[in-house]
Amino acid sequence: MDKLGLVTCFLSRVMGVLCAALILPALSAQTILQSSSGSPRIFNTDLAVLEAGETRNDLPCSVTPMKPVLGFDLRFHSGYEVSVPLRELAGSENLLTTLFRVTPQNGSGEPVYFIQRIRVPAIVEDAKGDASLQGSFDLGEGKYKVDWLMRDRSERVCSSSWDVEAVLSAKDKPLEVALAPNTVAAAEFEQFQEEPPVQRVAEDTPLSVKVLINFAPQRSNAATLQPLDTSALVSILRTISRDPRIGKFSIVAFNLHERRIVYRQENADRIDFPAIGRALESLQLGTIDLQRLSDKHGETEFLASLIAKEVREGPQPDALIFAGPKAFLAENVAPESLKEVGQLEYPVFYMNYNLNPQAAPWRDTISHAVRFFKGYEYTITQPRDLWFAVSEMVTRIVKSKHGRRAAAGAPL
Repeated sequence: MDKLGLVTCFLSRVMGVLCAALILPALSAQTILQSSSGSPRIFNTDLAVLEAGETRNDLPCSVTPMKPVLGFDLRFHSGYEVSVPLRELAGSENLLTTLFRVTPQNGSGEPVYFIQRIRVPAIVEDAKGDASLQGSFDLGEGKYKVDWLMRDRSERVCSSSWDVEAVLSAKDKPLEVALAPNTVAAAEFEQFQEEPPVQRVAEDTPLSVKVLINFAPQRSNAATLQPLDTSALVSILRTISRDPRIGKFSIVAFNLHERRIVYRQENADRIDFPAIGRALESLQLGTIDLQRLSDKHGETEFLASLIAKEVREGPQPDALIFAGPKAFLAENVAPESLKEVGQLEYPVFYMNYNLNPQAAPWRDTISHAVRFFKGYEYTITQPRDLWFAVSEMVTRIVKSKHGRRAAAGAPL
């Protein structure tokens, strides 16, 4: 990130809370502090503050710890929020340095140190209100001690310490957390990084899936795609890609609002996440197209054409998977159009990402199309919904493929 500012907006990555505040240019993003020898180099005065574990307010501030929350990426996201009165930053340019360490409390883990420097522009002497700074880090399951400090250019210090525990709820126990227990890691803000290789199940014909994913905001009238909008959708793709029983992937990323395919990948051994990220930069959701406005049925016609094309062309997959937020169009795809496609020999699924299913419990346009093909729909609201949905979906695909082979008299 080129600008981290006085707001990192930790909650927007996890729970969907949007935030806005004074944005300040950061000298560097919040990073793990390391040296060539592997041991961090820390000023003795800073280390003494961390070791003391006491609350100091030479620089007046208020620190609020954030309880670890399991994200769709199956990492526990934790952090803090700091409030500083603007009058304390008034005057010429200032520099805020935050330094903190996170130590596993099981006795075997080494502390991990983080640092961030934020340049504060000139602020008028009678400035009112507070500036808010948020930081975040990721955890595996376990108990941790956080020792934190912030100092300004005048060497005034604000410090605090607290304990955090990352623990799965009873319902989430079957989930496999991405980070090992008692592990501390930097927060990942780049959603489209390359996926590590997966050891696939050794079969002559591994499962092949085609995913049609609608990259659209949760709010249909939003002008841009926010990290909140893409995080769950990317996590759906990553969870599918990590199943060792799937060996071939065809991806069609589209946007119903713009009525166009943004990215396509055919019958590949892995999903190219960086390429998807680059392709999504071309979306112009805030642009008003008068021709599109005058054609109220254009989105439905696009969806009908997309389904027909993707079913008829290319190698036949073992499953067709739709993914995306609910899409309520002016009208549903006509049954006559779907009848022309015909009944499919493979199962159809819909991964519907919906943060607030109570607000819109009825079926959307994609759901009606999936229902026509006697498909299965999963509502993805929390990380466990995604984990259970993909597990059940792939099991259904395996059974369907074995059933077709048995019916055809082919060896299983």
